[in-house]
Amino acid sequence: MISSAIVKLDKMPSALKPEVRGAAVIVGCLFLIVLSACKVERRRSDAELGLNPQQADGRHIYDQYCNRCHAPYSSRGRQGPSLKEVFKKQYLSVSGMPANDDRVRDIILLGRNKMQGFGNILTPQQVNDVIAYLHTL
Repeated sequence: MISSAIVKLDKMPSALKPEVRGAAVIVGCLFLIVLSACKVERRRSDAELGLNPQQADGRHIYDQYCNRCHAPYSSRGRQGPSLKEVFKKQYLSVSGMPANDDRVRDIILLGRNKMQGFGNILTPQQVNDVIAYLHTL
C-alpha cells in the first residue's frame, strides 16, 4: 500500500510533489507514533496464568459466555462491570451483595438486572468451573 502511494506520488505533477510528500511524511510519522503508543498484550496461556484444570475449563466457559460483557483482567467494564478482583472485595460492586461463591453462583444461574441467567445453559459443574476461574482474576 505504501509503495503504491509512492508510485502515485511520482506520477503527480511536479508542482504538487513537495507539498504532498511533506504531508505524507507527517501522516506517516503520526501513524508510527500512534502505533508505538499502542500496547497490545499477548493473551497469556492457561499455564502462564498458573490455572489448574478446573480453572482453565472455567476460563474457556468465561470466554464463551461472560467475556462479551465483563472484562476479566481490566478494571474497565464493558456492558457489565469488570470482574477483575471480584472475590478480593467484600461486596460485589453493582449489587452490594457479599462477594462469595453462593451470591456469584446465584447471579450466574438466575441473572440480575440486564444480565440473563445461565441456569438453563450451564451445567452445575460449568458454573463451579467459572467460579473457580473468577477466583484467579
